[in-house]
Amino acid sequence: MNDSKNIKVLMFGWEFPPFNSGGLGVACQGLTRGLTRRGVEVIFVLPRIAGTLDEEYMKILAANKFGVNKHRIKFKTVDSILKPYISSESYLSEKSGLERFLQEAESIYGSDLFSEVRRYSKYAKIIASEEDFDVIHCHDWLTYPAGIAARGIAKNRGMNVPLIVHVHATEFDRTGGHPNQYVYDLERNGMHVADYIITVSNYTKNIVVKHYGVDPSKIHVIHNSIDFKERKIDEKFRIKDHYKIVLFLGRMTIQKGPDHFLWVAKKISEMDDDVRFIMVGSGDMFPYIVEEAANLGIGDKVLFSDFLNGRDVDRAYKMADVYVMSSISEPFGITPLEAINNGTPVVISKQSGVSEILRNCIVVDFWDINLMATKILSLLNDTELRNSLVEKAMNEIRDFSWDQPARKCIDLYKKAISEGV
Repeated sequence: MNDSKNIKVLMFGWEFPPFNSGGLGVACQGLTRGLTRRGVEVIFVLPRIAGTLDEEYMKILAANKFGVNKHRIKFKTVDSILKPYISSESYLSEKSGLERFLQEAESIYGSDLFSEVRRYSKYAKIIASEEDFDVIHCHDWLTYPAGIAARGIAKNRGMNVPLIVHVHATEFDRTGGHPNQYVYDLERNGMHVADYIITVSNYTKNIVVKHYGVDPSKIHVIHNSIDFKERKIDEKFRIKDHYKIVLFLGRMTIQKGPDHFLWVAKKISEMDDDVRFIMVGSGDMFPYIVEEAANLGIGDKVLFSDFLNGRDVDRAYKMADVYVMSSISEPFGITPLEAINNGTPVVISKQSGVSEILRNCIVVDFWDINLMATKILSLLNDTELRNSLVEKAMNEIRDFSWDQPARKCIDLYKKAISEGV
């Protein structure tokens, strides 16, 4: 561990708890926690909306409050309204809704998503000129131009700094195989310019090789993880006095398969009227999902909740009898690990990265609605099966830690630095 203390990483990310809207922020927090525990120093760059959340946002700078070594991490914020999973349309909506804060919007913010990404990369140059670092580590496509710009500044300063891009999701995952050409081009360029690529699963590695034309030897698979911790929530949920609960928790987007979850819910409802379905999350498919639940005749059986974080996420898992991840293309998927950590059995899509490392779960093709419904019902109605699966899964993840992916990242940092790439 001691030989990691001299490594300084300039890391570009797009969200960090408590200001996060998905798994990317959770992964960034976990990885930086593992890196700092092993002696690495991290300069973490992330966006902040100008004129908003000033007091609250500064609280995240108290690193020790969220498990990161405060002596080994420094945050650099860039005023921006960019966030993960944002589209061109939602960018414009976000910008419009913040006009009261953005009196100088035309001079401060880009007129569209892609000019905003370019503007962000300009700030990366300033940060790179002010900081010393050994490695640049970028999370997903929005940060790739920033990482490339920062490396250019480092070279101008006589620093031969490797660039590593971390693929948490591809445009093929996010769009169901119908990529935006501009985003695809930025992704592909970042992957080819980078010295090394980290993917969160072999599933994602195969997509990168097939669709982006990247040499497999350049790609290192480093699975996500969790820091296992017993979750003690003794709350009694009144709804469980009457119903069995099946949970969906994720973004309401095509990638996450909320429509497939509804079709499964319809099948289950036809066989068991005592099951209720809770869908937690927001996204562009939300209006359609609410309408589809009504069209399927199960509007009274599906309960909706907006995005949750912190303790409320744990409460949702605890309330559920089964957690279902119905994603049509899931690069990894941390939520099944979180569900198991809360003592809830999981049914997950075979089209996911987490299925590569998790053994004590039920794995079904996302499109096999009948089989998924049958498997969920077996867990709901067979207490012995359910308890056995939970016990085995809890024992399996008991040794999980973000120290494991952090160690693999450190090994890659050392390799890239020693090669002088």
